[in-house]
Amino acid sequence: MATISPTSDFVPPTAAPAAVPRVRDPRLDFYRGIAMFIILIAHIPNDPWARWIPARFGFSDATEIFVFCSGMASAIAFGGAYLKRGWWMGTARVSYRIWQVYWAHIALFFFVATSMAALDLSGAFDKSYVSSLNLQHFFNDPMPQMLGLFTLTYVPNYFDILPMYLVVLALMPLFLGLYTVGFWAVALASVSIWAVAQTGVLALPAEPWSQRQWFFNPFGWQLLFFTGFAFMRGWIPAPPVSKTLMWIAALFLVLSAPFGSWKVFLWVDAWNTDVASEVRKVWPLTAELREKTDFGLFRYMHFLALAYLGWVIAGEKGERLVATGTGWLAQIWQVTLTLITKVGQQSLAVFVFSMAAARLIGVALDQSGRTMGTVLVANLIGFAMIIGVAYLAAWFKSQPWKAQK
Repeated sequence: MATISPTSDFVPPTAAPAAVPRVRDPRLDFYRGIAMFIILIAHIPNDPWARWIPARFGFSDATEIFVFCSGMASAIAFGGAYLKRGWWMGTARVSYRIWQVYWAHIALFFFVATSMAALDLSGAFDKSYVSSLNLQHFFNDPMPQMLGLFTLTYVPNYFDILPMYLVVLALMPLFLGLYTVGFWAVALASVSIWAVAQTGVLALPAEPWSQRQWFFNPFGWQLLFFTGFAFMRGWIPAPPVSKTLMWIAALFLVLSAPFGSWKVFLWVDAWNTDVASEVRKVWPLTAELREKTDFGLFRYMHFLALAYLGWVIAGEKGERLVATGTGWLAQIWQVTLTLITKVGQQSLAVFVFSMAAARLIGVALDQSGRTMGTVLVANLIGFAMIIGVAYLAAWFKSQPWKAQK
């Protein structure tokens, strides 16, 4: 087995260095941007628009888009560091990202918890916003919960995506070390960890006063992350554009819908009692295979089918995502594409902000009522805010205060 030095090329012993992606794939940023808008809608309390997000029509949802695209983005951001600078420098680069995400998680928790506490203490509301997030344990007995928060042994439900992402990032040095043996070693390790996670053995505790586990088990979800990573690094070849594959993917999405969503199930129930009866018999049997915590097999299959169709629709190198022509429709599409892509490029900043903003938007809707008009205004304001945050984050990253040469 080859050893890894800080300056060695990070490739299998018998393989030539693979080409390093140098330009962001527009499809990556576009679909990750779409996921950010869906995630915002999903986290606004009692948002009627959430009835129409992808999670209501199948096994997978925006979380899969976020994790898969994060794996692809990590292949660009960190894969090159491993290839050019070796294992140690690559791991240092990943460790720095872990540090950033960790403190983003801590800051998000304290901002939301403080905001909810301020609302409760104001006495202006007839409900407890602290209790609505199940944070009363934190405020009633803060000392052990503070320790749990910083050691990730206390992970409230609303704050569970970033901890999962942290552990998955921490697995990257292991998998890239295995890549010196060959891709088969990485694939075997990823699939094996995922399979063991399905048994519950690798579940992580989420709170000290109950048996609740992390809602997103990183040892299950890493399979999707590293699938995206492998595609972007070229370890897995892109699938062919095939009408047969397109039909298979589309049929799987349609036929699996009643078993993946109660919303579709209710539609089937209203449409045909006999069909609904059969669906009702099978629906519980799919529970383990569509399990979200450990990332069940059906979720993986459903997302891959959806991703394949999205990849085909976008066209080679995302050519169909680029507006053509000079008409007003082309201009509107170009502006929309630009905004969505910008949000996808700044996904961490946008995600953290949207999770905080969603709770406050929910408070505003509690006071105004959830009519069609107020819901429309609330969601559009939320969209405008995350777009603004994306542009602001990009501006700060450009370091405009540095002297221009």
